[in-house]
Amino acid sequence: MRQVDELAALIERFAPTDGVHATAIPRLKLVRLSQPSEPMHGLHEPALCVIAAGAKQVILGERIYRYDAARCLVVSLDLPVIGQVVEATPEQPYLCVKLELDPAAIGALMLDAAPLAERPAAPAPGMALSPMTPALLDAVVRLTGLLASPADIPVLAPLAEREILYRLLTGEQAARLRQIAVAESKLQQVNRAIGWIKRNYRRPFSIDIVAAEARMSPSALHQHFKAVTAMSPLQYQKQLRLQEARRLILSHAHDAASAGFEVGYESPSQFSREYSRLFGAPPVRDVARLRGAQADLGA
Repeated sequence: MRQVDELAALIERFAPTDGVHATAIPRLKLVRLSQPSEPMHGLHEPALCVIAAGAKQVILGERIYRYDAARCLVVSLDLPVIGQVVEATPEQPYLCVKLELDPAAIGALMLDAAPLAERPAAPAPGMALSPMTPALLDAVVRLTGLLASPADIPVLAPLAEREILYRLLTGEQAARLRQIAVAESKLQQVNRAIGWIKRNYRRPFSIDIVAAEARMSPSALHQHFKAVTAMSPLQYQKQLRLQEARRLILSHAHDAASAGFEVGYESPSQFSREYSRLFGAPPVRDVARLRGAQADLGA
């Protein structure tokens, strides 16, 4: 059996229903979907995503990343994205392995293998695609296969995860992975700015305060932030606000005005305009469409 077929069989075995499935292996999730999805806005955390069947596209700013079993996706920091499964059927569902990237594990590997700890390159986009190599795929298959032998997970899962990180650090994603672990890399400075925005997105925006948190000048922060996230710090804050407002309306039955106020908008009309610009419809129509799509999936 080809490696990709073996991985698909494992995902189908341990993710028998549609959805995102946590596993007994730390940081490892399995995703299954039997039909194409609506475009979904969300915050994509640092992770390696490997598809065994089907295809997906992720939009970051104006960039579109489409990938399938031939390519993997690597994300190096929290990014507001639009994700959409574009190829999936009940007979051939979309099947994906998602491994969250652990900065401590990357740093430990770099310390143990000195040649890997080269000086980080200039900031690059926080998301990239790479060809799926046989060595990397083999390590992903072995990590996922440990779900069949739970007693082996505590000892063998860290070894398989370490090999996956090693393959990434010796491949096209080397600079991106190194930046995750190096404390004073430009990526980490941008990440500090992102952390501040995530904690304080309801507050009025101040580029000077965010730049001080990142330990950069405002102009340098703006330049590097946009290089990594494909958006400005203010655009990032707006996306966090609007995604949280959408969640409040959809999951907690907030009306649009109260949801907008809760995430930091003082003007209901401004909130409605920016919501429509991001999600393609005013809050009431957008949420009705989402609830309809959820009902269709549950039918």
